[in-house]
Amino acid sequence: MGKQMRRRRSIRSCVSPQFSYLTPHSLFSWYEEDIWTEIAKFLDGRSLVMLASTCTWFNHIIMDDSVWKYICLRDLEVPDPGTVAFKWIKLYATAFDGSHSYMFRQQEKHIDWMRIGAFFFDSRYALLTETLIAPLKISKEQRTQNMLESNGCCVLNNIKVGIWIADLQLVRCPVCDLKTCDGTMQTLDARHIEVFLSEGYKDGSWDYELLASHDISKQTDGASAGIFDVKHLNDQSTSEIFCLKAWVGERTDWQPKALKTLHAVAVNTNLHENEGLNVKIHAMKTGKDEVVAIRVSQQLL
Repeated sequence: MGKQMRRRRSIRSCVSPQFSYLTPHSLFSWYEEDIWTEIAKFLDGRSLVMLASTCTWFNHIIMDDSVWKYICLRDLEVPDPGTVAFKWIKLYATAFDGSHSYMFRQQEKHIDWMRIGAFFFDSRYALLTETLIAPLKISKEQRTQNMLESNGCCVLNNIKVGIWIADLQLVRCPVCDLKTCDGTMQTLDARHIEVFLSEGYKDGSWDYELLASHDISKQTDGASAGIFDVKHLNDQSTSEIFCLKAWVGERTDWQPKALKTLHAVAVNTNLHENEGLNVKIHAMKTGKDEVVAIRVSQQLL
Protein backbone atom coordinates (compact mmCIF):
# COMPACT_ATOMS: atom_id res chain seq x y z
CA MET A 1 0.00 0.00 0.00
CA GLY A 2 1.16 3.54 -0.70
CA LYS A 3 2.09 5.90 2.02
CA GLN A 4 -0.87 7.12 3.99
CA MET A 5 -1.62 10.71 3.17
CA ARG A 6 -1.10 13.15 6.01
CA ARG A 7 -4.18 14.76 7.41
CA ARG A 8 -4.35 18.34 6.27
CA ARG A 9 -5.08 21.11 8.71
CA SER A 10 -7.87 23.48 7.86
CA ILE A 11 -6.87 27.07 7.11
CA ARG A 12 -7.73 29.43 9.96
CA SER A 13 -7.83 33.21 9.93
CA CYS A 14 -5.38 35.23 11.99
CA VAL A 15 -6.55 36.39 15.39
CA SER A 16 -5.34 39.68 16.88
CA PRO A 17 -3.91 39.41 20.38
CA GLN A 18 -6.29 40.45 23.13
CA PHE A 19 -5.46 42.31 26.32
CA SER A 20 -6.28 39.13 28.28
CA TYR A 21 -3.37 37.36 26.61
CA LEU A 22 -0.90 39.78 28.15
CA THR A 23 0.73 38.82 31.41
CA PRO A 24 2.72 40.98 33.82
CA HIS A 25 5.85 39.52 32.21
CA SER A 26 4.87 40.31 28.59
CA LEU A 27 7.42 42.12 26.45
CA PHE A 28 4.81 44.62 25.28
CA SER A 29 2.21 46.54 27.21
CA TRP A 30 -0.50 48.68 25.70
CA TYR A 31 -0.04 51.06 28.63
CA GLU A 32 3.70 51.67 28.53
CA GLU A 33 4.34 55.20 29.81
CA ASP A 34 7.64 55.74 27.97
CA ILE A 35 6.12 54.71 24.65
CA TRP A 36 3.15 57.08 24.98
CA THR A 37 5.39 59.90 26.16
CA GLU A 38 7.39 59.55 22.94
CA ILE A 39 4.22 59.34 20.84
CA ALA A 40 2.96 62.53 22.49
CA LYS A 41 6.01 64.41 21.22
CA PHE A 42 4.72 64.00 17.65
CA LEU A 43 1.29 65.50 18.38
CA ASP A 44 0.15 69.11 18.39
CA GLY A 45 -1.38 70.83 21.38
CA ARG A 46 -5.01 70.25 20.36
CA SER A 47 -4.42 66.54 19.79
CA LEU A 48 -2.68 66.22 23.15
CA VAL A 49 -5.61 67.78 24.99
CA MET A 50 -8.04 65.48 23.18
CA LEU A 51 -5.98 62.41 24.07
CA ALA A 52 -5.68 63.52 27.70
CA SER A 53 -9.47 63.76 27.95
CA THR A 54 -10.05 60.11 26.98
CA CYS A 55 -9.26 58.59 30.38
CA THR A 56 -7.48 59.17 33.68
CA TRP A 57 -4.42 57.17 32.64
CA PHE A 58 -3.83 59.22 29.49
CA ASN A 59 -4.47 62.41 31.41
CA HIS A 60 -1.68 61.43 33.81
CA ILE A 61 0.75 60.83 30.94
CA ILE A 62 -0.13 63.74 28.67
CA MET A 63 -0.29 66.38 31.39
CA ASP A 64 3.25 65.67 32.53
CA ASP A 65 5.19 68.95 32.35
CA SER A 66 8.04 67.37 30.37
CA VAL A 67 5.66 66.65 27.47
CA TRP A 68 4.46 70.25 27.23
CA LYS A 69 7.97 71.59 27.61
CA TYR A 70 9.07 69.50 24.64
CA ILE A 71 6.25 70.58 22.31
CA CYS A 72 6.50 74.22 23.42
CA LEU A 73 10.20 74.41 22.55
CA ARG A 74 9.56 72.39 19.39
CA ASP A 75 6.74 74.58 18.09
CA LEU A 76 8.39 77.86 19.06
CA GLU A 77 11.75 76.69 17.65
CA VAL A 78 13.77 78.02 20.58
CA PRO A 79 16.33 76.52 22.98
CA ASP A 80 15.62 75.44 26.54
CA PRO A 81 15.62 78.53 28.79
CA GLY A 82 16.20 76.45 31.90
CA THR A 83 14.10 77.26 34.93
CA VAL A 84 10.70 78.88 34.28
CA ALA A 85 8.20 80.32 36.75
CA PHE A 86 5.08 78.57 35.38
CA LYS A 87 4.03 75.17 34.10
CA TRP A 88 4.82 74.58 30.46
CA ILE A 89 1.21 73.84 29.52
CA LYS A 90 0.32 77.37 30.66
CA LEU A 91 3.25 78.86 28.75
CA TYR A 92 2.17 76.91 25.67
CA ALA A 93 -1.35 78.27 25.99
CA THR A 94 -0.25 81.92 26.21
CA ALA A 95 1.88 81.42 23.08
CA PHE A 96 -0.72 79.61 20.96
CA ASP A 97 -4.19 80.59 22.18
CA GLY A 98 -4.29 83.74 20.04
CA SER A 99 -3.58 86.15 22.89
CA HIS A 100 -1.74 89.41 22.26
CA SER A 101 -1.02 92.47 24.39
CA TYR A 102 -3.75 94.72 22.94
CA MET A 103 -6.38 92.20 24.04
CA PHE A 104 -5.64 93.20 27.64
CA ARG A 105 -4.73 96.87 27.20
CA GLN A 106 -6.15 99.45 24.72
CA GLN A 107 -8.38 96.92 23.00
CA GLU A 108 -10.55 99.69 21.54
CA LYS A 109 -7.55 101.04 19.60
CA HIS A 110 -6.54 97.73 18.08
CA ILE A 111 -7.17 97.03 14.37
CA ASP A 112 -5.29 93.91 13.31
CA TRP A 113 -2.23 91.84 14.15
CA MET A 114 0.07 89.09 12.89
CA ARG A 115 2.02 86.58 14.99
CA ILE A 116 5.68 86.67 13.93
CA GLY A 117 7.04 83.95 16.21
CA ALA A 118 9.46 83.40 19.06
CA PHE A 119 13.07 84.46 19.51
CA PHE A 120 15.54 84.14 22.37
CA PHE A 121 17.34 86.65 24.56
CA ASP A 122 20.61 85.09 25.68
CA SER A 123 21.95 88.33 27.18
CA ARG A 124 20.40 91.19 29.12
CA TYR A 125 21.00 93.79 26.41
CA ALA A 126 18.65 94.59 23.52
CA LEU A 127 19.37 96.79 20.51
CA LEU A 128 16.24 98.53 19.18
CA THR A 129 16.41 100.15 15.77
CA GLU A 130 14.30 102.12 13.32
CA THR A 131 16.50 101.08 10.39
CA LEU A 132 17.58 97.69 9.07
CA ILE A 133 20.68 98.78 7.22
CA ALA A 134 23.89 97.15 8.44
CA PRO A 135 26.19 97.75 10.16
CA LEU A 136 24.25 98.99 13.18
CA LYS A 137 26.21 101.26 15.51
CA ILE A 138 25.99 100.80 19.26
CA SER A 139 26.43 104.18 20.93
CA LYS A 140 28.07 104.68 24.33
CA GLU A 141 25.55 107.39 25.20
CA GLN A 142 23.49 106.68 28.30
CA ARG A 143 20.21 108.40 27.38
CA THR A 144 17.89 106.38 25.16
CA GLN A 145 16.43 109.54 23.59
CA ASN A 146 19.87 110.82 22.51
CA MET A 147 20.89 107.44 21.10
CA LEU A 148 17.71 107.18 19.04
CA GLU A 149 18.07 110.70 17.63
CA SER A 150 21.76 110.38 16.75
CA ASN A 151 21.95 106.77 15.52
CA GLY A 152 18.40 105.66 14.81
CA CYS A 153 18.84 102.93 17.41
CA CYS A 154 19.29 102.52 21.15
CA VAL A 155 20.29 99.91 23.71
CA LEU A 156 18.12 98.72 26.61
CA ASN A 157 19.68 96.85 29.50
CA ASN A 158 18.27 94.57 32.18
CA ILE A 159 16.28 92.56 29.63
CA LYS A 160 14.63 89.42 31.03
CA VAL A 161 16.46 86.53 29.39
CA GLY A 162 14.65 83.58 27.85
CA ILE A 163 11.88 83.11 25.29
CA TRP A 164 10.18 86.16 23.79
CA ILE A 165 7.05 86.24 21.60
CA ALA A 166 6.85 88.84 18.80
CA ASP A 167 3.76 90.25 17.04
CA LEU A 168 3.18 92.88 14.38
CA GLN A 169 0.31 95.14 15.47
CA LEU A 170 -1.76 97.64 13.51
CA VAL A 171 -3.19 100.18 15.95
CA ARG A 172 -5.72 102.96 15.62
CA CYS A 173 -4.46 106.41 16.58
CA PRO A 174 -4.34 108.51 18.66
CA VAL A 175 -2.01 106.37 20.69
CA CYS A 176 0.36 109.32 20.65
CA ASP A 177 -0.08 113.10 20.42
CA LEU A 178 0.48 113.65 16.69
CA LYS A 179 -2.54 115.23 14.99
CA THR A 180 -1.20 114.78 11.44
CA CYS A 181 -1.38 110.97 11.54
CA ASP A 182 -3.56 109.31 8.89
CA GLY A 183 -5.21 107.07 11.47
CA THR A 184 -3.03 103.98 11.92
CA MET A 185 0.25 103.05 13.54
CA GLN A 186 2.50 100.02 13.05
CA THR A 187 3.99 98.42 16.18
CA LEU A 188 6.61 95.73 16.61
CA ASP A 189 5.36 94.24 19.87
CA ALA A 190 7.56 91.77 21.80
CA ARG A 191 7.10 90.25 25.26
CA HIS A 192 8.66 87.64 27.49
CA ILE A 193 6.69 84.40 27.36
CA GLU A 194 5.83 84.60 31.08
CA VAL A 195 4.34 88.13 31.03
CA PHE A 196 0.66 87.28 30.60
CA LEU A 197 0.81 84.88 33.55
CA SER A 198 2.53 87.32 35.92
CA GLU A 199 0.54 89.02 38.66
CA GLY A 200 2.15 92.38 37.96
CA TYR A 201 0.77 92.31 34.42
CA LYS A 202 -2.65 90.97 35.35
CA ASP A 203 -3.29 93.48 38.13
CA GLY A 204 -2.07 96.40 36.00
CA SER A 205 0.89 97.39 38.17
CA TRP A 206 3.19 96.77 35.20
CA ASP A 207 2.53 99.08 32.28
CA TYR A 208 4.31 100.47 29.23
CA GLU A 209 6.36 103.61 29.71
CA LEU A 210 7.61 105.86 26.92
CA LEU A 211 11.41 105.72 26.70
CA ALA A 212 12.03 107.77 23.55
CA SER A 213 10.28 109.55 20.68
CA HIS A 214 11.96 110.58 17.44
CA ASP A 215 10.87 112.18 14.14
CA ILE A 216 12.31 111.19 10.77
CA SER A 217 11.46 114.37 8.86
CA LYS A 218 12.02 113.20 5.31
CA GLN A 219 10.62 110.83 2.72
CA THR A 220 10.87 107.27 4.07
CA ASP A 221 10.63 104.22 1.83
CA GLY A 222 9.52 101.86 4.58
CA ALA A 223 8.44 101.65 8.20
CA SER A 224 11.11 99.34 9.63
CA ALA A 225 11.92 98.21 13.14
CA GLY A 226 14.13 95.59 14.72
CA ILE A 227 14.87 94.08 18.13
CA PHE A 228 18.23 92.32 18.52
CA ASP A 229 20.06 90.47 21.27
CA VAL A 230 23.31 92.49 21.39
CA LYS A 231 25.34 89.37 22.21
CA HIS A 232 24.31 87.80 18.89
CA LEU A 233 24.24 90.89 16.69
CA ASN A 234 27.05 89.53 14.48
CA ASP A 235 25.71 85.97 14.24
CA GLN A 236 25.20 84.52 10.76
CA SER A 237 21.52 83.87 11.48
CA THR A 238 21.00 87.51 12.53
CA SER A 239 22.55 88.72 9.27
CA GLU A 240 19.54 87.33 7.39
CA ILE A 241 17.50 90.29 8.61
CA PHE A 242 19.77 92.73 6.76
CA CYS A 243 19.24 90.92 3.43
CA LEU A 244 16.14 93.02 2.81
CA LYS A 245 15.61 91.94 -0.80
CA ALA A 246 15.04 88.40 0.40
CA TRP A 247 12.02 89.19 2.59
CA VAL A 248 10.59 92.74 2.39
CA GLY A 249 9.06 92.28 -1.08
CA GLU A 250 9.08 94.50 -4.16
CA ARG A 251 8.95 98.27 -3.76
CA THR A 252 5.28 98.27 -4.81
CA ASP A 253 4.34 95.51 -2.36
CA TRP A 254 2.46 97.27 0.45
CA GLN A 255 1.85 94.15 2.53
CA PRO A 256 3.61 94.25 5.95
CA LYS A 257 6.43 91.73 6.25
CA ALA A 258 8.24 90.26 9.25
CA LEU A 259 11.22 88.03 9.87
CA LYS A 260 12.53 86.40 13.03
CA THR A 261 15.78 84.57 13.65
CA LEU A 262 16.97 82.79 16.78
CA HIS A 263 18.08 86.02 18.49
CA ALA A 264 16.33 88.83 16.61
CA VAL A 265 13.08 89.97 15.03
CA ALA A 266 12.26 92.67 12.46
CA VAL A 267 9.33 94.14 10.53
CA ASN A 268 8.99 96.28 7.42
CA THR A 269 6.12 97.88 5.53
CA ASN A 270 6.83 99.64 2.23
CA LEU A 271 5.29 103.12 2.17
CA HIS A 272 3.71 105.43 -0.38
CA GLU A 273 5.00 108.97 -0.72
CA ASN A 274 5.22 110.59 2.70
CA GLU A 275 6.85 113.33 4.77
CA GLY A 276 8.53 111.04 7.28
CA LEU A 277 7.78 108.99 10.37
CA ASN A 278 7.45 109.37 14.10
CA VAL A 279 9.14 106.56 16.06
CA LYS A 280 8.25 105.75 19.66
CA ILE A 281 9.82 103.18 21.97
CA HIS A 282 7.90 101.84 24.96
CA ALA A 283 9.03 99.27 27.52
CA MET A 284 7.29 97.44 30.33
CA LYS A 285 9.32 96.87 33.49
CA THR A 286 8.77 94.83 36.62
CA GLY A 287 9.11 96.15 40.15
CA LYS A 288 12.78 95.13 39.95
CA ASP A 289 13.22 97.32 36.84
CA GLU A 290 13.57 94.26 34.59
CA VAL A 291 12.32 94.77 31.01
CA VAL A 292 9.68 92.17 30.10
CA ALA A 293 7.98 93.77 27.07
CA ILE A 294 9.02 96.16 24.27
CA ARG A 295 7.13 98.14 21.64
CA VAL A 296 8.68 99.96 18.68
CA SER A 297 5.88 102.01 17.07
CA GLN A 298 5.88 104.06 13.87
CA GLN A 299 3.34 106.36 12.30
CA LEU A 300 3.34 108.73 9.34
CA LEU A 301 3.99 112.42 9.95
